[in-house]
Amino acid sequence: MYQDAFRSLLEINMGIHSGERILVFSDTIRIDEAPAPSDRNRRERLLQVAEEAARFAETTYGRTDFVSFSATAASGAEPPETLWRSAFGNGIVDTLAAEGILSRLLAKEATEDDVERSRELVLARRRDVVDVVVALANNSTSHTRFRSLVNAAGGRFASLPHFDPEMFYTSMQVDWHALAERTKQLAAAVNEAVEILVETPNGTRMRIGKAGRRAEGDDGLLTAPGSFGNLPAGEVYLAPLEGTSEGVMVLEYGPTRKLSSPVELIVRNGMVTDIRGDEPHREWLERRFAENGKNRNIAELGIGTNDRATRPDNILEAEKILGTIHIALGDNSGFGGTVQTPFHEDYVFYRPTLTAIAADGSPTVLLRDGTLLL
Repeated sequence: MYQDAFRSLLEINMGIHSGERILVFSDTIRIDEAPAPSDRNRRERLLQVAEEAARFAETTYGRTDFVSFSATAASGAEPPETLWRSAFGNGIVDTLAAEGILSRLLAKEATEDDVERSRELVLARRRDVVDVVVALANNSTSHTRFRSLVNAAGGRFASLPHFDPEMFYTSMQVDWHALAERTKQLAAAVNEAVEILVETPNGTRMRIGKAGRRAEGDDGLLTAPGSFGNLPAGEVYLAPLEGTSEGVMVLEYGPTRKLSSPVELIVRNGMVTDIRGDEPHREWLERRFAENGKNRNIAELGIGTNDRATRPDNILEAEKILGTIHIALGDNSGFGGTVQTPFHEDYVFYRPTLTAIAADGSPTVLLRDGTLLL
């Protein structure tokens, strides 16, 4: 059923070459989870499709491994050791473990020296590292050391958290080359700014500092060594300068559902300082904040560029919708920031007006009421 979609993913998006090693992985619902019936169904289908994708890859290209594991506690948490061994080989992982680094990496407590030593080990044995990773786990591994080390060795990494197989026939059917050009132009415009202003009709008002940070584009063409991105793709993203974000975020959607009522986050000095609202998602966020104060960090600003993306109820696709923006909380250590925590959660905002402020103070409106002006 999905053979053409698998072939397109591996050949167009990933640029597979003869003899390369492929890793496909997924996750299973933990015993302590209680997803809604519709989300349980999606996750069970996701696991099944991941297994099918791995079988297709093995039959068509060879040298394919499939790994599944119990879902991590949250997006941004490091995957288990079994996946590290499949991606990097026993030699690298055994050395990381013997030096005491692996446990700190898994706990997201690695020091800068740990990270540098990990890179040295991976680069010294890069032939042991997988060439292509297709991450079909429900929780995201985008913002992990696992992912960044695969990329450091030249591996290409596609992250598809919260993926619904129906997306193969919607947002994955975009004109990838047109999307890439649109994304490139928008990233260039954002990089002219030192500060970004965001306003939306629902009451969101944010001032986000960007000085010294570079916006990158996620265009779905992950064919160059070390490439990384989401699929479906289509966004420009950056890690705001820590301590600079100020304002109010009004959340209307969680990762996989519309909230029953809005949740309001108050942001001061780059951190969420207060939460208002009666929706159960408020309590979930408060628990995450109590676990680790770094989870309050304003971690990411993203801008959607995919004109085939439409679903507001699935964060993977919602954050790619052309003319939306998203703001994430938590970890940003994998894409230019300094905050390291096992948590990264994105929230999408609709009909935004986004203004780029240049170093001389001059404003340029990039989005007006959800319409891209480039």
